[in-house]
Amino acid sequence: MNSKKLLLFLVMAALMVFVAACGSGTGEEPVENTDGNGEEAAELEGSVVVDGSGTVYPLMSVVAEEYMINEQPNVSVEVSRSGTSAGFGKFLVENGTDFNNASREIKEEELATAEELGIEVKEMKVALDGLTFVINKENDWATDLTQEELVKIFSADGGVTKWSDIRPEFPDEEIHPMGPNENHGTYEFFYENILNEADLVEGVNLQQEYSTLVNLVSEDVNAIAFFGFGYYVNNQDTMQAVNVDFGNGPVAPSLDTIAEDGDYAPFTRPVFTYLNVNMAKEKPQVKDFALYIANNVNEFAGETGFAPLPEEELQSYVDFLEGL
Repeated sequence: MNSKKLLLFLVMAALMVFVAACGSGTGEEPVENTDGNGEEAAELEGSVVVDGSGTVYPLMSVVAEEYMINEQPNVSVEVSRSGTSAGFGKFLVENGTDFNNASREIKEEELATAEELGIEVKEMKVALDGLTFVINKENDWATDLTQEELVKIFSADGGVTKWSDIRPEFPDEEIHPMGPNENHGTYEFFYENILNEADLVEGVNLQQEYSTLVNLVSEDVNAIAFFGFGYYVNNQDTMQAVNVDFGNGPVAPSLDTIAEDGDYAPFTRPVFTYLNVNMAKEKPQVKDFALYIANNVNEFAGETGFAPLPEEELQSYVDFLEGL
């Protein structure tokens, strides 16, 4: 190689080193993965297993999806819906689920099981739900009912089998009451808080799947069923909600009326997820998902048919989790 070619080669090599050191030449700085507070977020992996309430399922599945897409793409959050009580059966065992969604509070006997197994359980409210009674779109007589009339329809001692037993001007047709079965916290809330543990009417159609109830009501003009407000919202094209008169005129369930001190208060209830704290201490992804729920669940409540919680209540969960 002659001296001119050698000089050209050295100049070109130096230029390539200079360009590489300066970056791509676009003027853009490398993007850092941060946690929103300017600090680099830890990249996690592994799985999080959630089961329980069918009522809470629509909300928690959206939260899980957003978490996996926007926060931790290497974490798999599996959300199932076996029902509140069946879910606690999977939660309160050795190596059980990480979370159990619930549409009622945990029972004393369930807490006793947790204590026996050495499982520390943390209750986290995630939203407010309104127990909603639904009827067929073609039903134009039972759109407004009193709380007492609804109790009569579903109670064994209510003395009601036909719509005309409720009010003489109603059709002389048999009522077809239905609802979720005993695996669901919605059933237990209804049985314990609305019926005051009175026996259900003979022939009531209790189902495991909420989708089955939706189909039954949409096909039967004499059907009346109950479930969470979210299921009504997501299926209101095939059914209508009953406006309930608690003594001061009919109230439609809505995000404005569902509140523990609101117009729909008698049928309002909190819904929960229960965290296995042991798992949160052992598995960083479980704790991280719990924090994501506490920080973000209000953002997704309304779109899935739930009323949001006070921010200070959710902040108390954040404080607890950050202290683990």
